[in-house]
Amino acid sequence: MRDVVEIGLGKTAQRGYHLDDIAIVPSRRTRDVDDVSTSWQLDAYPFGIPCVGHPSDATMSPASAVRLGQLGGLGVLNVEGLWTRYENPTKVLDELAGLDEEARATKRLQEVYAEPIRPDLIAERVRELRAGGGTVAVRVSPQHTLALAPVILDAGVDILVIQGTIVSAEHVSTTDEPLNLKEFIADLDLPVIVGGCTDYKTALHLMRTGAAGVIVGIGGDEWSTTESVLGIRVPMATAIADAAAARRDYLDETGGRYVHLIADGDIQTSGDIAKALGCGADAVMLGEPLSLCDEAPARGAWWHSAASHPSLPRGSFEVSGEPLGSMEQLLFGPADEADGQLNLFGGLRRAMAKCGYRDLKEFQKVGLVLDR
Repeated sequence: MRDVVEIGLGKTAQRGYHLDDIAIVPSRRTRDVDDVSTSWQLDAYPFGIPCVGHPSDATMSPASAVRLGQLGGLGVLNVEGLWTRYENPTKVLDELAGLDEEARATKRLQEVYAEPIRPDLIAERVRELRAGGGTVAVRVSPQHTLALAPVILDAGVDILVIQGTIVSAEHVSTTDEPLNLKEFIADLDLPVIVGGCTDYKTALHLMRTGAAGVIVGIGGDEWSTTESVLGIRVPMATAIADAAAARRDYLDETGGRYVHLIADGDIQTSGDIAKALGCGADAVMLGEPLSLCDEAPARGAWWHSAASHPSLPRGSFEVSGEPLGSMEQLLFGPADEADGQLNLFGGLRRAMAKCGYRDLKEFQKVGLVLDR
């Protein structure tokens, strides 16, 4: 039974745990780090590292998405972002990179994202991704999926990511025809990743839509304001473990259909990545950490996709400062600081080796302990 706490007469709350609340427990076996594999596969598409680029314009341009793919990850471009609103958004990105965090940055974000989305630029950006080789993935919000899907699909993507702050399989509306995820996915001949979700029931329902992957979490980090604006905060360790339980039940329900879990939130260091995978995730979605590499289009600035919402922005604008190094150094080292921000997947490999696991599926069985 889940630990339930009474917070007042007639009102209880389930106890949840963040990644900072848990630690990995080594087993009786260790393994040589060169014998460890961090590869995984989504549908027909293999990847060398369990890394998905968060589709923020601060980190994912066509060029940086291609570069992440070359390094073994999956870059995801936001088709509702600056790259599909401006022929050349470099000047806009340079301006944003130079903003003072206190200088009405949110208002400026709202202004630059007020430019309409151009279908011709969606097709052009997909062509750029395709020309770079590797797997082509783009993100669209649930609200705009039906309107933009024809353009996206005609352009020819490999993986479609339908991502919002919270996505459900049972959206109810009295004003608009809601997106029926199950019907929409059934009509497609490509894998779809959907999310975010925060609990067992929502994860299970999203799996039942036919999604190939489910995003767990809402991208929360120290710059997210979803809690202060909406009152929603996700304890990621618990959310991932609950979604993994839903996957086990869905496997039994379907006789073996496996849905991949992508953790999005609370992930800054290689230790966070290891703990997220140890809770049951197959991959992590990296946002702010990628803003610290040389290839980041906003040159160290960071904002969530929801930070530019025209009426209810959720996310602060941050300027991280000088990049830590190239994307390759960020992912694979060498690290010249001992804080876990560089060599993210070298750190993961080392954690797997120290605990005696040879691949990611095995590592999901690692022991965990509460240490807070």
